[in-house]
Amino acid sequence: MEPIASVLDTIKGFVQSGEQFVKGAFQRCFDPHRKNPIEILKRLQRETFSDLMKIRDRQDKVERIISSFMSGKGSPFHEASTQLKGIINVDGALLFQDDQQAYHALDSSRINTGIDARFTFKINLRQKDALFAEFASHQNTYHGNGVTGSPLVLSKVMYLASISDSLSVISIPYGATCNDFLYDSDHTQGECLTVRPPLFNLYHACAVGLSVKTSNFAAGFAELFSGWRTEMGPASHSNKLSTFGQISFQNFGETRLTLSGVWHMPRSFSLPIRLCRCGSCSKPDEMELAFPVTGRRSTGSSGGSIYMSIDIDESSKFGVWFEVQKLNPTITKWALSLSDMPESEIGWGITVEGSSKGQSNSVLLESYLNFSVGKKASLQPGLAFIIDERSRAPALVFRSTWSF
Repeated sequence: MEPIASVLDTIKGFVQSGEQFVKGAFQRCFDPHRKNPIEILKRLQRETFSDLMKIRDRQDKVERIISSFMSGKGSPFHEASTQLKGIINVDGALLFQDDQQAYHALDSSRINTGIDARFTFKINLRQKDALFAEFASHQNTYHGNGVTGSPLVLSKVMYLASISDSLSVISIPYGATCNDFLYDSDHTQGECLTVRPPLFNLYHACAVGLSVKTSNFAAGFAELFSGWRTEMGPASHSNKLSTFGQISFQNFGETRLTLSGVWHMPRSFSLPIRLCRCGSCSKPDEMELAFPVTGRRSTGSSGGSIYMSIDIDESSKFGVWFEVQKLNPTITKWALSLSDMPESEIGWGITVEGSSKGQSNSVLLESYLNFSVGKKASLQPGLAFIIDERSRAPALVFRSTWSF
């Protein structure tokens, strides 16, 4: 009996094992919740591709940031930020002779002594428009009269609207100069070291102009208005409308020729705003506006300037200008300048200026060296010789420009 029971137990176990195998096979074939291996592979492939694309986008952003900082252009996302740039000019002169006539000749010449500081805030609006606000301070040393200066004040407000890649509109409601409309003007670094006519540096109340720039041609046109009423009364009221124009073209390799001119005439209409020195307005309903500390007040006469410059290459430049102011007597001024200022080498420059007022004539001869300290600073030691009808004044001249 025992062998027969053992055989039956073996057969029963075999039948149970076969039944479990068949049930498992049917469940694997017809179970709807079981995932297909092919579908699993497809899902993993889609997730992997999505992760790779995200990693690639992040890598591109990092590469753009690194390349922008390496090229010195700053962050590629600077359009939403405010940029601050400044320039500080330190000028000095040392006369070889100690007399009052030599000091008077130095004060009446173009050579300034003192410290000029300008800080420009640039805010990018929309895509290519920009708003500029400039603050300036000036400290000037008058020989024999001590030192005079001014605090940091608002000197310029300008809005630059880019209509297209080649056409721009410049609106300056406060502190306009003709230099703002030159093709080579840098609105965030201040004036360049090129000697220009005094009328180009004259500050105006407001201005509006157009600028057209292409690869080989540039042109500009602007109207500038200045007018104010001082505490001396209506007789000192002066309004002046200035017209500025410029044409520049490059047609011979690196050589560029630029011809600029400005003509201004007094006008009889008046402004509703009284402009005076801060603290000197006598009526509470009159607005006080401080004109830029580095500007000069214009007179009630007409006059004009013509300025021509030739950029021989990136470092060499030749310039000549002539200016007439119809005063009583008439004042005429002229200048010639030649310079060669490479970035990595020692540069040089020569300037000859002359002025005539009635029977009085004066000439300024100046030669200097230029030492570039990186791309942000320059030093210019030189010799100057001032000749007029009363004295001959040789002097050592030192100029330096620091920007950031």
